Amino acid sequence: MQTKLVLWGASSHASVIADIVRLRGDYEIVGFLDDISVHRHNTEFCGAMILGGAEQLDTLKGHDVSHLLMAFGANRARLRAARLARLKGYALATAIHPMTAIAAGVEVGEGTVIMAGAVVNAGVRIGENAIINSSAIVEHECVIQDGVHVSAGARLGGNVTVGPATTIEIGAIVGARVIIGADSVIGAGAVVLRDIPDGVLAYGIPARVIRKTKPDDG
Repeated sequence: MQTKLVLWGASSHASVIADIVRLRGDYEIVGFLDDISVHRHNTEFCGAMILGGAEQLDTLKGHDVSHLLMAFGANRARLRAARLARLKGYALATAIHPMTAIAAGVEVGEGTVIMAGAVVNAGVRIGENAIINSSAIVEHECVIQDGVHVSAGARLGGNVTVGPATTIEIGAIVGARVIIGADSVIGAGAVVLRDIPDGVLAYGIPARVIRKTKPDDG
């Protein structure tokens, strides 16, 4: 019997995660939560109903839903939602696409999603509620902290550390042993060869700090 799961999020990103969950077969997707588009409540999305928003958390417990999975991209909001889910007594599901290459012994935190084609090599530690997107490469002994998003096609060299809630945008390259701080955004196609501090937007070849991040950057 499958464990009942609700995905918190109802965007295109959520549809990709739903596909992973169904391919794995461990969970039954009971529905979705959407706090943004109230007009979509009680409509069908990706083969299940949008049940409402966060106000449904107490109700769902009475319907034997034990697990939630954050299915939206905003990093800090994802971490806040995960904390609320735990406070309400839910466990966090993890979704790993069957077509990934993940070394034995890699640590993957609860609530993390790893998408198709991703490569995660030996000694990597991935925190909770992170996203390793399609065809991203995370080389040996990297540390990916809570709420990080490594976007599609991004490549991280060995021994890279990425701080909480940071986004590495599509196609960016991070050189070996680089440390990137929390709440930063590395722009698409950037090549990062030096450490990046907390709370900044950096891009270019080589990447340089452009400005402080804004709430909608990542």
